[in-house]
Amino acid sequence: MSATAVSAALPMLLLAIVSVAVVAALVAQPWLTQRRRARLRARPFPAAWRRILRRRVPIAARLPPELQLRLKRHIQAFIAEKPFIGCQGQAITDEVRVTVAAHACLLLVGHAQPDYYPRLRQILVYPSAFVVNRERALGGGLVQAQRHTLAGESWAQGQVILAWDEVLASAADPGDGRNVALHEFAHQIDQDTGVADGQPWRPGPNARQRWSAVMGAAFDKLRSEPSAVIDRYGASEPAEFFAVVTEVFFERPQALAAEAPAVYAELARLYRTNPMDW
Repeated sequence: MSATAVSAALPMLLLAIVSVAVVAALVAQPWLTQRRRARLRARPFPAAWRRILRRRVPIAARLPPELQLRLKRHIQAFIAEKPFIGCQGQAITDEVRVTVAAHACLLLVGHAQPDYYPRLRQILVYPSAFVVNRERALGGGLVQAQRHTLAGESWAQGQVILAWDEVLASAADPGDGRNVALHEFAHQIDQDTGVADGQPWRPGPNARQRWSAVMGAAFDKLRSEPSAVIDRYGASEPAEFFAVVTEVFFERPQALAAEAPAVYAELARLYRTNPMDW
């Protein structure tokens, strides 16, 4: 081959090498991620973190021993991967990290190797309720600015925002069916496709159709008549209904199963766990 031909072929050869390297890196990435997470989960759970769990996350004590161990392993991987940011002077301590991570990972405890909220980029923690600005269309091109005080929020862009005092207060009573951290991380699960619509991804068309029928009927029922178990806020929209029934599923499973057995069954399939057995 002439020098001219070699020179002409060289850019194509380099491009092919780079392409192969990129493909190899993409193929190896999931394996490397799982290997790293396995190392994190294998570490001894710090004694100080165990004390935080006992003091701040009493719902964790309900879990059978094997699920308590899995929860701790998930907490270690979650904290290693997800950055926490304090806002308005809120300090980010191990107490904050472990308490929030425990609730996030409770939703994943049915999975031996979960993906730990792949869209979640950071958790923002305020000391107390925070104010957000919203715009509401009034029609005719008019827009009204509104201010809302919130205890928590989940953004499709990859943020969960929490008020620390509300996290502590709702975690302290694991039997009232209300938990702001569980609520907001349920929204993150719902936002798996970028939009919170009360339709988290389900494998297969039959599962998706069943979910839509069961949850749609329960949502319509809540809008027309009060529930002794499901908070009325769940009737505001399907996304809030899903987050609200998730709170009840983990905190008051027997009550939810008695009032809405089909809803309970769908959540048990989604979360791959049965809190009534805890």
